Amino acid sequence: MTFSSMSPRSIGLLCAASAQGLIGAAAGVSAVLRDYPVTGGQMLRYTLAALVLFGVLRVRRIPLLRPTRRELVRLGLLSLSGQTVFNLCLFAALDRADPATVGSILGATPLLLVLVAPLLGGRRPSRSVFAAAVLVVAGAAVVQGLGGGTAVGLVFACGVALCEMGFTLIAVPLLPRLGAWRIAAYATAMAIPQMSVVGVFTDGADLIRTPSGTELVALLYLALPLTAGAFLLWYSALARVEPERAGLFMGLVPVTAALSGLVLGTGTPTIGQFAGALLVGVGVVLGLRAEEGEPAPDRVAEPGVGGSSAPVVIAGPPPGATSEP
Repeated sequence: MTFSSMSPRSIGLLCAASAQGLIGAAAGVSAVLRDYPVTGGQMLRYTLAALVLFGVLRVRRIPLLRPTRRELVRLGLLSLSGQTVFNLCLFAALDRADPATVGSILGATPLLLVLVAPLLGGRRPSRSVFAAAVLVVAGAAVVQGLGGGTAVGLVFACGVALCEMGFTLIAVPLLPRLGAWRIAAYATAMAIPQMSVVGVFTDGADLIRTPSGTELVALLYLALPLTAGAFLLWYSALARVEPERAGLFMGLVPVTAALSGLVLGTGTPTIGQFAGALLVGVGVVLGLRAEEGEPAPDRVAEPGVGGSSAPVVIAGPPPGATSEP
């Protein structure tokens, strides 16, 4: 089966799995930047990613649409929750709790999406998808392993999970008019001044320094495959699949993180981690099969990844939704 012959839903599922796989694989890369200024590194990452995304918009001849006031506010909140505050909470949590604890709490995001996303879209949460999300979260916890940390660290870890959920739900109403490409570019660009303001107060004159060779490679990975690539893939997925079902693939993050450790030689997966990965896979499959026999959600038209028009699944159509050529 070729990419062009796949259904919009199949493309969305593939995009969701690919996005979360890239995010999980970034775990080992981020460790290289532990000595680099946090806000400065994020500024460089988002600047490079924004340049690439806007360059792609120009090459693909996708016109820049001026966001309405409401869309501008939503884009600012999207950038604030999914990029600026997310990263600040993540680094703060890792300073006060071990990665296993943070990863396990972040792995609970699919459960939050299963409960909240349908309600925001005027639908009832699916019991079958909820049960599948429980399996995904359990498998992610087994892969990640339950660790320890301070109470403050746990609070920051919960903040990371809430930001991850916001990064998904805030974007959904923007997709019908702006599309995945524009949202990824606009939100990434808006994260640059947000990070610079934080950096002035936290790092001051040490905000940015010349990265070493390995740090530069890590920044390039975070900017291109992770930010430009994963963000675009995730928003493309949300344009075709309900947020709660796309969210099931978040369970792949600790799985691909463990596999990246094996590939990079920084860790060796255990039998328990393989068992957890199997549990995640079962949960994802059950969650996707649960849609059979359920009423289909509302659909609107939205430009697809290839620039063609394709059906899109959203969490309830926003007023004034329009289609684009």
